[in-house]
Amino acid sequence: MNFYEVGQIINTHGIRGEVKIKIITDFADQRFKKGKTLYLLMPDKELALKIITVRKVKQFYLLSFENYQDINLVEKFKGLKLAIKEEQQQKLEGNNFYHHQIIGLKVFDENQNEIGIVSEILSPGANDVWIIKRAGKKELLLPAIHDVIKKVDIASGSIIVDLLDGLDD
Repeated sequence: MNFYEVGQIINTHGIRGEVKIKIITDFADQRFKKGKTLYLLMPDKELALKIITVRKVKQFYLLSFENYQDINLVEKFKGLKLAIKEEQQQKLEGNNFYHHQIIGLKVFDENQNEIGIVSEILSPGANDVWIIKRAGKKELLLPAIHDVIKKVDIASGSIIVDLLDGLDD
């Protein structure tokens, strides 16, 4: 079964089992709702946790879970990731994709010359940056903008890009 990370427990908060969550999703308002189930990714298993309280504080969420309303029960969760199952994912519209759909795709220029494979996606600010692993060359960093990324074809496992002047040295 595939799980997709949506947050990380970075600390406890108070004595009633609340945990402070670092968000790793674009859909935090949908993911962190009272009554929703998240999965705590532990080294040897996944633990289903039902959210019973939600508070947003600055850029973090404070959550508490059914049957875990005591600091002693959640202390061991610090540092662990929270995830959703594949079937819980939002359906994306248009030219929007999840990172896991992009990583591993082959990248070609507009003349069908293979450039490399997307190995990682960074999110530094205004737009994502795709890291392209190339054979015999250093990695290529491509901004995920319409001027550069011309076509993403998940079904064929390929991406067509326009290497604008200055992107490749």
